[in-house]
Amino acid sequence: MLQHEEEAGVVDTGSLIRRWVTYAAGIYLLTLGVSLAIRAGIGISPQSSLTRTMTLVIPGVSQGTFNFILELLMLVLTYLVLPKDFKLKNFLSLIPAFVLAAFLDLNLMLTSWIVLDVYAAKFLLLVFADATLAFGLFLMIRANLILMPVDMFVNTIFKRTGWKWGNIKTGFDCTLLVISACIGLIFLGAPNFIREGTIINGILVGQYIKLYFFLFKKFSRA
Repeated sequence: MLQHEEEAGVVDTGSLIRRWVTYAAGIYLLTLGVSLAIRAGIGISPQSSLTRTMTLVIPGVSQGTFNFILELLMLVLTYLVLPKDFKLKNFLSLIPAFVLAAFLDLNLMLTSWIVLDVYAAKFLLLVFADATLAFGLFLMIRANLILMPVDMFVNTIFKRTGWKWGNIKTGFDCTLLVISACIGLIFLGAPNFIREGTIINGILVGQYIKLYFFLFKKFSRA
């Protein structure tokens, strides 16, 4: 699951049971962060904006379901980009993708009571949401188990092209934003969920993860 050399210093290579518990906790916290960011109401991540927009286009389908559909599509694209490297075990990535979808719908239900009117409160909630989301990602990196199909697709593009991983991820996120905006324009009359919070999310999540890396390495050496 490692994507960068700096992650090697934080991964858990011990008990498999502990790593799976860490991974599941990471998925839960990630979806809690996504749910809180949605409740903040000032913009969400590219992937969330797309799946959230789809719930307005087709109201009877949950965001978790759309998220799972997106992950499934990414798994298919992973095969199409580099079929020779695709293995049957890659289908195992659909298991955490399903768990993520279930946790996302659960957390959206649990946070449905949050309605904020004051902008400062919305901003603070988004900052906290991004910290929670990033900590979930940190735990998943630490567990070092299965890549989600979306991340697997980005890694496959990296292997296929040799382009910088960060540039590929940025391009991928921008593509999701464009698709989300186009769907919003065509079916809803305007883009939805793409605001200043989308940019804030893009900046803060990466910085939070770097902070968690730093703190873990600092205190693990103590």
